[in-house]
Amino acid sequence: PELLTHASHGDASHGREESESAMRIAIVPGNGCDDIANANWYAWLAERLRTSGRFSEVACETMPDPHRARRAIWLPFMLSSLGCTQPDTVLVGHSSGAVAALRLLEKHPLAGCVLVSACHTDLGDTGEAASGYYPPSGGPWRWDAIRENAAGNIVQLHSDDDPFIPLAEAQHVADRLRISLRVCPGRSHFFTPGEDLFEACLAAADGAKR
Repeated sequence: PELLTHASHGDASHGREESESAMRIAIVPGNGCDDIANANWYAWLAERLRTSGRFSEVACETMPDPHRARRAIWLPFMLSSLGCTQPDTVLVGHSSGAVAALRLLEKHPLAGCVLVSACHTDLGDTGEAASGYYPPSGGPWRWDAIRENAAGNIVQLHSDDDPFIPLAEAQHVADRLRISLRVCPGRSHFFTPGEDLFEACLAAADGAKR
């Protein structure tokens, strides 16, 4: 589903900060975000992660093809511009970004992943079906490869009242990945900042194998 946006404050496009940690983190938004700096919680989270001192780099860029979010465009951008070729990266994906993160992890090893509002089917939406992520046109999900390439270090969040993606969709993802699903009450489709997002990123960083 296309995301509503909420303004955020602060410089949020892309930043580097010297840190004792070699861990990187990259944020992939949901679709519908023409300017990531002013969409949902991405700017807020990027700034929290930078100032935490836990990460050597925080990548948070406006995606190309922001409304259709096609796999053929997003995955190459994640590799070339968000640094997802680097195995010391924790990947954070929201909605369409979570689905893109799953597909990228089928082939590329990373330090870990945070999935927010993830699904595994197109939910009958023709635009989602055309994006190239979902079976059957996108190929079957390679759950074991995803888990292996994340070294089992996957944190998944979903709200109990998401208006777009049923909880059962997220639970299916968690079951296939053999992880626990963190159900966050009253968070809708995670349009707004929240400590649950920041804490999930720290948990993924803590869970990364050095």
